[in-house]
Amino acid sequence: MPVSAASRKPAPTADGKPATRRGKAAGAKADKADGAAPRSDLERRLRTLGLTTSMDLVLHLPLRYEDETRVIPISALRPGYPAQVEGEITRCEVTYRPRRQLTAAIADESGELQLRWLNFYPSQQKQLTVGRRLRARGEVRGGIFGREMVHPRMASADAPLATSLTPVYPTTEGLQQPVLRKAIAQALAETDLSDTLPDAVRERYDLRPFDASIRLLHAPPPGVSEDALIERAHPAWLRVKFDELLAQQLSLAAARAARRANRAMPLRATDAPDGLVARLYGVLPFTLTAAQMRVVAEIRADLGQPYPMHRLLQGDVGSGKTVVAAIAAAQAIEAGAQVGLMAPTEILAEQHFGKLVDWLRPLGVRIAWLSGSLGAKARREAVAAVAAGDVDLVVGTQALIQDHVEFARLGLSIVDEQHRFGVGQRLALARKGEAPRARLIPHQLNMSATPIPRTLAMTFFADLDVSVIDELPPGRTPVVTKLVSDARREEVIAHIAQAARQGRQVYWVCPLVEESEALELQTAVDTHQALCEALPDLRVGLVHGRLSQSEKAEVMQAFRAGEVDVLVATTVIEVGVDVPNASLMVIEHAERFGLAQLHQLRGRVGRGTAESVCVLLYARPLSGVARERLRAMFETSDGFEIARRDLAQRGPGEFLGTRQSGTALLRFADIEIDARIAEQAREAAAWLRADHPAAAEAHLARWMRGREDFLRT
Repeated sequence: MPVSAASRKPAPTADGKPATRRGKAAGAKADKADGAAPRSDLERRLRTLGLTTSMDLVLHLPLRYEDETRVIPISALRPGYPAQVEGEITRCEVTYRPRRQLTAAIADESGELQLRWLNFYPSQQKQLTVGRRLRARGEVRGGIFGREMVHPRMASADAPLATSLTPVYPTTEGLQQPVLRKAIAQALAETDLSDTLPDAVRERYDLRPFDASIRLLHAPPPGVSEDALIERAHPAWLRVKFDELLAQQLSLAAARAARRANRAMPLRATDAPDGLVARLYGVLPFTLTAAQMRVVAEIRADLGQPYPMHRLLQGDVGSGKTVVAAIAAAQAIEAGAQVGLMAPTEILAEQHFGKLVDWLRPLGVRIAWLSGSLGAKARREAVAAVAAGDVDLVVGTQALIQDHVEFARLGLSIVDEQHRFGVGQRLALARKGEAPRARLIPHQLNMSATPIPRTLAMTFFADLDVSVIDELPPGRTPVVTKLVSDARREEVIAHIAQAARQGRQVYWVCPLVEESEALELQTAVDTHQALCEALPDLRVGLVHGRLSQSEKAEVMQAFRAGEVDVLVATTVIEVGVDVPNASLMVIEHAERFGLAQLHQLRGRVGRGTAESVCVLLYARPLSGVARERLRAMFETSDGFEIARRDLAQRGPGEFLGTRQSGTALLRFADIEIDARIAEQAREAAAWLRADHPAAAEAHLARWMRGREDFLRT
């Protein structure tokens, strides 16, 4: 059977005529390299929608449909629903109250319908000649003078009725639906829609042919369930979703295979009692949990391989990821490699640095600190030591990936809170260790305290090995979450005052540093001042992102040392801050925070033995989304359940931090609703790669076309 990729035949020109040598169609011209400048307004507008090839047009599927296949009696119209009626124009006039507008009426044997245009042209008024028989199409509204249509589309009653539902496509300014429909129709006529899937695959998963599915979605025949089309539950939609998810799985499988084909320095562990890893276990002031030991074993095995590890370490807040990273670093250093650990903020990086210094420096490990706030001389000395190989482990922020930073023998890169870095930043640290002559690539360990739901891991992280720390260390106390209205602020202040006077420390988190005219939120600066006045006998500190790094470090050190009772802070304390004596947190305007962020903030308390409480202080009225977030925080402290609800609310683009890039992760499939299809696609991807490699290649050519790198990162 044919398995070739989409052909590259031209789409029509703006007037719908076939392309000529002088005026090639948009689709054909756009099939050139993406960097080529568009030659027509149509091509430019199509490119705005990401439509640069004929296959792009084919896969530009409708948002909804309009039924122009039938005429409905006026008496049967229902407000709120679109409809098409046919009748005689009985009235047409321009009125001036309350504003200039064109009004008309159309009548059939069952009744009369009002028509109204707020903006109109003389040609429209001329079309509405009294006594002329026309069709009107639009949404029915309940008006003062009965049912009406506002800005209906008019057509002659002599025109033949449509034979299929009329598609309504996503479009852009200046690109009208009729022009877009013509371009897509010609692309459908000229593009190779041969099935990329072997018959056996279609039969196993009960899939419709690709050609028939695509044509039905662009032009559904009368009688097809419009609800099934809109809800993407029709068998034609199931085929499209399967194909999209299959392409994604094939791409990720190819990325995984490509990584396995690369070479890395094997960093094999030793069981020698005087080895670095063994001595590290000896100095740790605690015993690892079973989950930590399992994850350590997985990483230990990966580091010993001659191909690069690419592992994601997941663990809820406080689960002990840092010590796992320390053991991995010790194994790499013992094997003769350098290690780089990068964190997104200086507070988090400093937290890691402090722990690693305590654990590893007494064992003779040479550790360096590198950040943007480091003085010029200290930075030069640190960079020189790293390049000379005089440093075993360097910890820092994005300063690690600056061009002038070079490693002598980087064998392991560790990236914490990896989702907060851009794709290029994550890759840049790994590239620091690439050895062009030996073609060696460092092992990579990504860490995240934002658990990834299973469906998301299966669809977007299939090329990664995933380790999960699914239990908390003993002694961690559950955090009680309370929802409190802003109207009870004075009660909250009295409660934290009592707790602080009993020796407990308190976080008070605010969303902004200074007052915003757009958002009337309580700010960190104002809150600090108000709490200082309300609690004159307590020590109230303030930390936010606009302080210098030395000022932030000074305040945080005072809080850790117990010299500050109440710390007013912005979200700079979201990750990495570990103060066991802090057992009470108040989050101001909790309704303004994202679900994952609220969970991260709540994880700053409950790190000691005292009962811990997180108060979510909210202001009314609450939106539906905000209400759902607060309910989720109140109902569960399970990071994976929080992540699942967060994903359901925000979708994968925002959850993964890619919405800002403007690139949709999945256009058609929904990873929550279509989890079963995703499972089938993953199974089919392995089948195609093993038994039908030509089909796999053709399928990727049709669906991915350059998007592979985005998915693989």
